[in-house]
Amino acid sequence: MAVRAQLSEDALSRWGDRIRDRVPDADLVAFDPALGAVPGDPPEVAWLSVDVLRAPDVPFLDALVAADSVRWVQSAGAGYDTWHYQQLFAKGVRMSISHVNNVPIAEYVLREVLDRFQRADRWRAAAAEHRWAHHEWREVTGTTWLIVGLGAIGSAVAERARAFGTTVLGVRRTPDGTEPVDELHPPEALTSLLPRADVVVLSLPATAATTGLVDDAFLAAMKPDAVLVNVARGAIVDEAALLRALDAGRPDFAVLDVVGTEPLPADSPLWAHEKVVVTPHSSSGGDGRFARGADLFAENLQRYAAGEPLLHEVHPGG
Repeated sequence: MAVRAQLSEDALSRWGDRIRDRVPDADLVAFDPALGAVPGDPPEVAWLSVDVLRAPDVPFLDALVAADSVRWVQSAGAGYDTWHYQQLFAKGVRMSISHVNNVPIAEYVLREVLDRFQRADRWRAAAAEHRWAHHEWREVTGTTWLIVGLGAIGSAVAERARAFGTTVLGVRRTPDGTEPVDELHPPEALTSLLPRADVVVLSLPATAATTGLVDDAFLAAMKPDAVLVNVARGAIVDEAALLRALDAGRPDFAVLDVVGTEPLPADSPLWAHEKVVVTPHSSSGGDGRFARGADLFAENLQRYAAGEPLLHEVHPGG
């Protein structure tokens, strides 16, 4: 019997045919926000596509939490630490996540670091004033990068950074031997690695152990000319400590795609700080992720129907 799967109207219209090409007998139905569910037999599977996760409200997620029929949810994101996901876990719903955002996030990290190293802001300012102004800038080649968290995102950053001639240090709690780094270290070694790093990239999950990881001591151990990049979760960085450290001259700069309160309040000092770039949790915004997400959902739907292991399945507290 075909598995009944619920998608957003947008996802069904854009990717329904692509999914059916992989799973011809899939029973795909569109979510109707006005109903909070779909008519007929209730769905067993739901896909949280990008448009659902980016929506300003969460009727789809609320409906999933309230439903008794759902057995498996596929998310287009890599995180699963929100209230809705925890409620689904509590009901015994299986959850799988996506690692389709690693490409754009890695490209974002490289672009932001290059922008700071090359001081592209000076070129932009000179161009705005119609001035032909030359300046020297810092090369990425020969620098050392420390990547904290080597899942799909951290590994994609490491691969691209090494292509620029860098030395990459990696920190991972549970190595699997495939990490594309020059040196691999356990979390306990983090503090000793910070003084070596010209760039520190945070790409680890937010847990009880990592909340507030970037504190006064962490920042004091960084090099004065280092760049900190956070594409993980805002809770990992103590923002007050970061502002103090930047004002004191260590590190040199911070790139924050995630912050503790999102959207970032208009009166936050992070907006106007000369050593901070804030972007609205959009480092994953590459256009290729949509098709990759649809292909992953189709692959997992095929596996689910056949009773095979799901790709990227996660578990509470895992």
